[in-house]
Amino acid sequence: MVMGLINANPVVHEKKERRTREAPENKDENAVEPIDQLEIFDILYLFSCMYLVDIKDPEHPYSLEELKVVTEDSVEISDDLSHVRVTFTPTVEHCSMATIIGLCLRVKLMRSLPPRYKVDIRVAPGSHATELAVNKQLNDKERVAAALENSNLLDIVEECLSPTLG
Repeated sequence: MVMGLINANPVVHEKKERRTREAPENKDENAVEPIDQLEIFDILYLFSCMYLVDIKDPEHPYSLEELKVVTEDSVEISDDLSHVRVTFTPTVEHCSMATIIGLCLRVKLMRSLPPRYKVDIRVAPGSHATELAVNKQLNDKERVAAALENSNLLDIVEECLSPTLG
């Protein structure tokens, strides 16, 4: 990961036990299924194939869930409006990885959600020294596209999103 840790001793939390999702009653494969808060959280943190796809912190070997950077309660969704907002809380107010974390969340959702969804990624109010600048950067399509064209940044994002054995 990164040399020279910003937060050398983060608080690590137990992962929350998952609620189970009920199977949709509608068996029509072509029907549009509503997406809810739990499904967005699962997209960010649950499994694909036999691997757990927790989004890893860029600095530590822990997931963003274990560090309580993102919780299920920090996910808002309006399926009717096709809008998702994820609010994350960096572990320290001066976290230099906040933009990378937000970029990881955005990329994961861009890859997983239908294209009709507008995704907003935000730093929790009062949780970061440059909150407004980070929020502006994470929600500017041109800045996000430019960041993803940077091979070094893209490598970091891919590392954070890469599967780990659970």
